[in-house]
Amino acid sequence: MEETKIIVTLSGADKVGIVAALTAALAKYEVNIEDIKQTIMQDYFVMFLLADIGKSKYSFKEIKDGLMEIANELKMELWVQKKQIFDKMHTI
Repeated sequence: MEETKIIVTLSGADKVGIVAALTAALAKYEVNIEDIKQTIMQDYFVMFLLADIGKSKYSFKEIKDGLMEIANELKMELWVQKKQIFDKMHTI
């Protein structure tokens, strides 16, 4: 069975509408948010998000590309990884 969990990391200068823009995009791509953490450190916004793409009709690449567009519009850094790969990278 293919892993359907993804980890999304978003960071950059804090501004109004960051969470709204990202979560609206995830809803558009039929992605279920399972956990979300965010913080602001000296005007620098950081968000970590765990989501499930298993019920989405979109591919991982389509979702990642769509989220990348949002990050570019917000002038923020974005990383989207499959959780399985993320876990392996941090198990050494």
